[in-house]
Amino acid sequence: MQLLLAEDDPILANGLTAQLNAAGFTVEHAPNGPVAEYLLTRQTFDIAIIDLGLPMVDGLTVLKNLRATRPDLPVLVLTALDRLDSRVAGLNAGADDYMTKPFEFPELEARLRAILR
Repeated sequence: MQLLLAEDDPILANGLTAQLNAAGFTVEHAPNGPVAEYLLTRQTFDIAIIDLGLPMVDGLTVLKNLRATRPDLPVLVLTALDRLDSRVAGLNAGADDYMTKPFEFPELEARLRAILR
């Protein structure tokens, strides 16, 4: 399974990449919005994890742009933005699921697999 991880925190991105690889995903990491948008137009992914707090182009914009071109790509938002209005905005922009940080990896993996079903 090809997975795009759009996450600007390098420590979290490295840890998630290792755990996702161990869970059977092949991970491509994007540290900011422009790189995420570039990869999403140049590569084929089975699923994406997008942080809303990406630098340069925020994750909500990346998600909205993605939905205009790839409405079928499963997307899980993983972000520190835990307010109701942020969760609603993420889901209304096209996220299939929304998780807040901090989180436990087993739940993240279960949600990814559920979205892929």
